[in-house]
Amino acid sequence: MEVTTVCILGGSGFVGQHLCHRLAALGYRIRVPTRSRERAKELLLLPTADVVEADVHDRRELARLTRDAQAVINLVGMLHDGRGRRSFAEAHVELARKVVEACRENGIRRYLHMSALNAGRDAPSAYLRSKGEAEAVVRASNLDATIFRPSVIFGPGDRFLNLFAGLQRWLPLVVLGSPDARFQPVYVEDVAEAFTASLEDVKSHGQSYDLCGPTVYTLRELVEYAGRTAGHARRVIGLGDRLSYWQAYAMEWLPVKLLTRDNYHSMKLASVCRCEFPFGIRPAALEAVAPVWLARRTPRARYFRYRNQAGR
Repeated sequence: MEVTTVCILGGSGFVGQHLCHRLAALGYRIRVPTRSRERAKELLLLPTADVVEADVHDRRELARLTRDAQAVINLVGMLHDGRGRRSFAEAHVELARKVVEACRENGIRRYLHMSALNAGRDAPSAYLRSKGEAEAVVRASNLDATIFRPSVIFGPGDRFLNLFAGLQRWLPLVVLGSPDARFQPVYVEDVAEAFTASLEDVKSHGQSYDLCGPTVYTLRELVEYAGRTAGHARRVIGLGDRLSYWQAYAMEWLPVKLLTRDNYHSMKLASVCRCEFPFGIRPAALEAVAPVWLARRTPRARYFRYRNQAGR
């Protein structure tokens, strides 16, 4: 069946906005449920986008939202569990079950699902175990499903490189837990392109794809790179394993969670892969694209930005 309308859960999020722009440019009609239209105001400008305030965790609303779609994409995910938030089980596993039910009810065969590298039922963290449980739900659904398992995703507006750069703007030094944790960051536009390429590719039905960039880095290297590129490099002091654990525990009590013990356990596994990037896509190197937005944080860049705004 030709896909003309796609319902994108999590479409107002970081990856979702990039994917929505790409699909709209190709002429797809996209429906984006969101808790608040204000969060998705950038998508309101897309000519083929229908942004709807809705609770995707409500079975009846989900069935209504997907009724005339030919494909559903589920990008919903959360990194921190508990304290007023939905649990990993609700956000990852239960929602996957509800999406599968909605697809079956509405006769939708095509389903694209965002998971995570190292997801598995025996993984060391609750986050990765819930992602693995959700994958099992998708595989057992008998839908024409494709699963994507990215390493950490970077790009304009991410909460990864931009977070490291922002912290170094204000802190005199960085005390870093798990400094030797390994990642193979992947560019958000490459992730969006992989989803787009797979949408009507029959060969991708029933497949799972790991998504990684071309280079492996330690967490220390990424923090140092973000600060240096943004123009305010700071000394990075790496903590040993025991202190890394206690730092994560202490940070769980901050009003805004930056790190938890579950994140600490996730980083015990190297977030890297040796496979080729799918669909013939050549993944962008971090150093080739990140300076475009990180360098805007430098004093020189801010000077020229203010000067332009003043009309000089």
